[in-house]
Amino acid sequence: MPAGGTDLSRKDAATTETSPEARPYPLARRDVGAGLLLVAIGLIGLWHSWGLTTGTTRQIGPGMLPQSLSVLLAAVGVGLALGGILASGPRLERWRLRGPLFILSAVVVFGLVIKPLGLLLAAPLAIAIGGLASPATRVIEIVVFGVVMTAFCVILFKYVLALPIPLAPWLLDY
Repeated sequence: MPAGGTDLSRKDAATTETSPEARPYPLARRDVGAGLLLVAIGLIGLWHSWGLTTGTTRQIGPGMLPQSLSVLLAAVGVGLALGGILASGPRLERWRLRGPLFILSAVVVFGLVIKPLGLLLAAPLAIAIGGLASPATRVIEIVVFGVVMTAFCVILFKYVLALPIPLAPWLLDY
C-alpha cells in the first residue's frame, strides 16, 4: 500500500469525525432540545401557579408545590441543555406524530366516556387507543395489559380510595 493511501485514509477519518452528522450544531442536539422543552414546561407551570400563595415552611400554601416543582423542572432542563451544548451527542430526529397523537387521543376519549360508559369500559378503551401509539405493540399485550390495569384501577379507585367513579352505569346503574 503506498504511503499516500495511508494519508488518504487518515484524511477520510478526520473528515468523518468533523462532518455535520458527527458533530451537530449545538442547538440541534437531542439533549439541548429536551432541556429546552423542560425549561418551557417549568416556566409555564410557574406562570400558571404565580397567583397562588406559597406560605412558609411551617404553613405551606397551595402554591408551594407547583412553584417548587416548576423551578426544579426548569433547573433540570437548564442543566440538560447546558450538558448537551458542552458535550457532543446525537442529533434531534424528525418528530413523529403517531405516539403523541394516540396518547392524547386516549386521554381525551377516557375523559369523554368515563361518565356514560363507566370505568369498566373507559379504561380498556383508553389503553387500547394508547397502545396504538407504537407500531411494535401486539394485540394480546394490549388486551392483557388492559384487563390487568382495569382490575387494578377498579380495586384502587372504587374500593380502596372509595372515589365516586361509576363502574358500569349502563349495566349495573352503579
